[in-house]
Amino acid sequence: MRLIPVETPARLHDFIHLPFRLYRDRPDWVPPFLTDERKFYDPLKNPSLSECDTVLFLLENEGKYIGRIMGIIHHLHNRMHGECTARFFKLDCIDSREAVALLLGSIEEWAISKGMDRLIGPFGFSDKDPQGMQVEGFGPLPVISAPSNPAYLPHYITSCGYEKHLDCISYHLSVPQSIPMRMKSLASRARRDSKLRMVEFSTRKALRPWVVPVLRLVNSTYSGIFGFMSLTEEEMHALARQYLPVLDPAFTKLIVDEKDQPVAFVIAMPDISRGVQRSRGRLFPFGFLYILSEQRKSRLLVTLLGAVREGWTGRGLTAWLGESLFESAINRQIKDIDSHLILEKNLKMRGVMEKFGGRIYKRYRIFQKGLHLQA
Repeated sequence: MRLIPVETPARLHDFIHLPFRLYRDRPDWVPPFLTDERKFYDPLKNPSLSECDTVLFLLENEGKYIGRIMGIIHHLHNRMHGECTARFFKLDCIDSREAVALLLGSIEEWAISKGMDRLIGPFGFSDKDPQGMQVEGFGPLPVISAPSNPAYLPHYITSCGYEKHLDCISYHLSVPQSIPMRMKSLASRARRDSKLRMVEFSTRKALRPWVVPVLRLVNSTYSGIFGFMSLTEEEMHALARQYLPVLDPAFTKLIVDEKDQPVAFVIAMPDISRGVQRSRGRLFPFGFLYILSEQRKSRLLVTLLGAVREGWTGRGLTAWLGESLFESAINRQIKDIDSHLILEKNLKMRGVMEKFGGRIYKRYRIFQKGLHLQA
C-alpha cells in the first residue's frame, strides 16, 4: 500500500469518485451529490479552502485506489478557541484496519508537521458539513446531510488510539393522529401574543425572500454550537440556491414579530434518500425526477434547521412551530420524523424531542487523539 498526495485534477477526480466505487454495492449507502462534491473542492466556490490549510491523500494497493482522507486546519477556529487542533474528514476505505491506520497516520504526521497537538474527526470546515461517523442505528437509510459510512470504520478508528470527543444523536418521533393536548396548550399561549404571527408557505417563490433573514437568525443563535462558523451574506445566498430546489415549502414554518423580523422557525423536508440512491449522486438527466418522486412518496419527515431568537425562549414558540409542523405532516400522511443530528450535550433541544415522544435511534461520533509533537 502507498499513500499518494492529491495534487492534480485527475487525482482529484479519482478522490471524489472513490466512494462511488467502494460502496456501490452497499444497500445502505446514500451517495452525495457530485455537483456539491465538486464545489466543495473548488477554491472559487468554497472560500473555506483559502482560509484553511488542507491536504488530500489517496491510498493505492496493486494499482487500485482503496481509500482516501482529507486533513484540515481551521486557523480562525483555532485562534477563536485557543487550540492547536487539526481535523480529518472524507475518510472512506475498504474493510481493512491496516488501510485505515495508514490513512489516519498520514494526517497525524501532516498535523504534527504543522504544529498541531490534537486531531479530531470526521469533521469538515464547519457544522454545515456532515458531522462525525455513524456508530449506532445502522439499518434505516441516512437522511440528507448526515454521514453514510460502513459500520467497520468506527471500530478501526478506535483501534488506532482514538476516543470519543463528542456525539450527535438523532431522534425518531411518530407523527400522532391528532395534536397532543400539551402541545396545543403551549401553542395557544404563544398565539395570544398579538405582536407575533405565523408565516406559512405554499410555493418556493414565496419562501425565497425569507431565506436570508432566517439564516441571519441562525447566525445569532448558533454561535455556541460546536464547530459553527457564522455565515456570510454570500454563503447565505449560496445555501438558498443549493437547498431551495429540494425544499418543500409546506414544511417551513416561521414566526415573525410586528416588524416582520424572524423570531423563530423550523425547516423540514420529506426524506429523499431513496431518490438520491437511484440518482447515483447525479441530478441530471433523470436524477432530479427520482428525487422529486421520492419526496412526494416519502412518509418520513426530516427536520433540518430550527431556532428561537434570544429572549424569546420559554414562551411556547417551539410548541407553536411543532403544532403547525405536525398539522402539515398529518395532512400529507407523514408517519415519522427524524430530528437530524443534535449535539448530545444540547439538553434543551433533547428535552423538546423527548417531551413529544422522541427516542434516540442513531448516534454519530466525532473522535479525537492527542498528537505528540516531535522535538
